[in-house]
Amino acid sequence: MTALENSYQRRMLKKKQIIDERVAQATTERGVLILLKGNGKGKSSSAFGTMVRALGHGQRAAVIQFIKGTRETGEHLFFKDHPNVDFHVMGHGFSWETRDPEREAEAARQAWQMACRYLIPSTASDAPHPVQLVILDELSYMLKYGYLDAQEVADVLAARPPALNVIVTGRTMALPLQEIADTISVIQDERHAFRLGVKAQAGIEF
Repeated sequence: MTALENSYQRRMLKKKQIIDERVAQATTERGVLILLKGNGKGKSSSAFGTMVRALGHGQRAAVIQFIKGTRETGEHLFFKDHPNVDFHVMGHGFSWETRDPEREAEAARQAWQMACRYLIPSTASDAPHPVQLVILDELSYMLKYGYLDAQEVADVLAARPPALNVIVTGRTMALPLQEIADTISVIQDERHAFRLGVKAQAGIEF
């Protein structure tokens, strides 16, 4: 073995030792709150990728999308009939094409009420089946425009069942959510095909 190979092996062993120590120290078992923010592409894609992982382990998931676009998204087409996924798209309210504050606020409240059905345990006969993962896609816009109260949302998220995992996506995140989050990832926009003149395409943007 060469000196270079020996040096590389020592570095890798040192890294493995550090990782093993961190793994050994991580003994808490509970659900996590993940915030995916930033102006880059891939926040929702990351959330749905995590959902695929959860489904692979036989878990159930719920999705509440807070923005309704004009196009049918690939994720909705794929997951809407999945037996372990409850997929809810916000009704005729907030979208990029309309600016009716009262209508949008009411739609946001209705979508949040749907989310609360999964975040707040209930023994009611019409309660949804318990899930292990909830995705609140583009929720941050509802907080940014004041359609929902950030502190009230944070309080519900903080009081959710201990084992429930939640992912929130959106460009910006209100401080009350950041204060209680377990993981915050920022996705930056370094380059985007749209600015190079490439049109949005099915399977990539929607």
